[in-house]
Amino acid sequence: MSTETAKKPSVLFVCVHNAGRSQMAAAFLTTLSKGEIEVRSAGSQPADKVNPAAVEAMAELGIDMSAEIPKVLTTEAVKESDVVITMGCGDTCPIFPGKRYEDWELEDPAGQGVAAVRPIRDEIKSRIEDLIASLTPAAK
Repeated sequence: MSTETAKKPSVLFVCVHNAGRSQMAAAFLTTLSKGEIEVRSAGSQPADKVNPAAVEAMAELGIDMSAEIPKVLTTEAVKESDVVITMGCGDTCPIFPGKRYEDWELEDPAGQGVAAVRPIRDEIKSRIEDLIASLTPAAK
């Protein structure tokens, strides 16, 4: 990357299983930022697969998460991210100076049907729109 090109801001979403909230947040940010923001998601104890109700709820909005796979949280992922957002799950993240940390208190969609996941999805979308506005000057 040339020195004239500004580095894209990067965001890491963290929840315990990386199967619901963090996956929906990453999918929204990837879609709504149109490639202007680098997106990562991970969990301290990743599940075997993404929550099917979360996949269905996102598909209702035209966002396909069916190919996503939960990933394990690494120190490198935190180190490489400008913003680290935990999803109300008490996850312990390594703390590095100069990073922006936020904790989004969100209901856990694990074990819930799509009807219960929709309001969680909608809350995440609203927060993602605010996040994009705070990270991309063009969005303001």
